[in-house]
Amino acid sequence: MTMSDMTDSLSKPAGQDHRKSAQFVAEKSCPQPNSHVAKSFAGARELLRSPDVRQAGGEALRMVIDNPDHVSFFFLDGEVHRKRRASVAGYFTPKAIITRYHPIINDTMDALIAELQATGTGILDEMALLVAANVTAEILGLECAGDPLGMARSIHEIRRTTDKAEAERLRDLFYDRHIAPAVEASRKEPKDDVISYMVQENYSKIAMMMEVSTYGTAGVSTTREFIGMAAWHLFDRPELKQEFLDADEAGQFAILQEILRLDPVTSFLYRKAEVDMPDAAEGPIKAGDIVAIDLRSANLDQEAVGECPLAFDGDRAEKVRNMASYLNFGDGPHRCPGSQVALHETRMFLDRLMRVPGIRLEKPPVMNLAANTQSYEIREAVVACDKV
Repeated sequence: MTMSDMTDSLSKPAGQDHRKSAQFVAEKSCPQPNSHVAKSFAGARELLRSPDVRQAGGEALRMVIDNPDHVSFFFLDGEVHRKRRASVAGYFTPKAIITRYHPIINDTMDALIAELQATGTGILDEMALLVAANVTAEILGLECAGDPLGMARSIHEIRRTTDKAEAERLRDLFYDRHIAPAVEASRKEPKDDVISYMVQENYSKIAMMMEVSTYGTAGVSTTREFIGMAAWHLFDRPELKQEFLDADEAGQFAILQEILRLDPVTSFLYRKAEVDMPDAAEGPIKAGDIVAIDLRSANLDQEAVGECPLAFDGDRAEKVRNMASYLNFGDGPHRCPGSQVALHETRMFLDRLMRVPGIRLEKPPVMNLAANTQSYEIREAVVACDKV
C-alpha cells in the first residue's frame, strides 16, 4: 500500500467505528443520578463556558471555600479562579514545555527504551506512568523527594479509595513521604514550582495536599491513560502508525486529538446551575440542577465534528477547521490548563516508542474503571521489541 492509499483509507472512513472504549464505558459508567445530561456539542460547550454554572464534579460540591487563596484553583470559579489560574499559567507556556519538560521527557524515554531493548519487553502503562510522573514532579517541585513513581502511585491509590478513613490515612502518609521533604527543600531554596508557591503563600498542610493531589490526578493519571489508548490505536492500525511517524509535529497532534475525540479518558464533567437557565441549548435548567456534560456524545455530534463521527478521520480537523474546539480537554474557564503538556508528552513518547526496531503489542491491554472519576484505565499491555 502506498502512502497515498494509506491517506485515502484514513480520510474515507464511512461505516467504520474505531472507538475502543465505548462499549466498556457504556457498560460500566453512567452519569450521576438525577443529573441533567447534556449530550450535544453546542449544549455542552455553552454550559462549560457559562458564567452561571459552578464546578460540581468530585470534591467540588463538598468543598468549603472559606479561604479561596488556599483552595485549589480547580475548585474555584469566577474572578478568583481567573486570577489563580493566571498565577500558574507560566508552568504551561510553550517556552516552559520546550525548555523544562522536553528534556525530562527525552531523558526518561532514553532510559525506558534502553531498558526495553535490553529486556525485549515492557509494560506500556508503567512506561507511560514514569514519563507523566517525572513531568508532573517537575511542575509540582517534588523532584527533590526523589520518588516520582511513588508519588504517582500514591495519588492513584488515594483517588481510587472510597473509604474516608482509609483515604485520610493515605493522605497523611503521602504528605509525610512526598510533600514534607519538598517543602523543607523549598524553604531553603525556593524554585519556580507549585510547592515553592504554596510555601511562599503559607498554605496549610490540608491545602497543600489538596493542590498536589489535584495536579497529580490531572497531570499523571489522565496522561497515563491517554498515552496507553493512543498507543493501542497505533499498534492496531499499522497504516495509522506509519502516518503518525511520517507526520510533522502538527500532524501528530492532529492524530492524537482525533484519537482522544473517539476515546476521551473522562466521560462526564459536572456543573451546578447557579441561576435558572430557561433558554439553555439542552433544554430548561433550574437553579441548583446538576448537569452531567457527556463528553463522549458531544465529541460525536455531527453538527460539530462532521460526518462519520464514529470513525477515525485524519483529515477531520482540516475539514471542520476547528480542531481546538473538540471537548477533549473540556472548554471554558476550566479547560485543562495542562492540555499542551499532555499532548507533548504523548507525542514524544509515541514517536520514540514506535520507532524502536521490532516494536509490537504482544499483549493487548485490560480496561478498568476508576469509580471515583468514571475514567477508563489502560493496564497490563505488554510491548515487545528486538533485543539489543
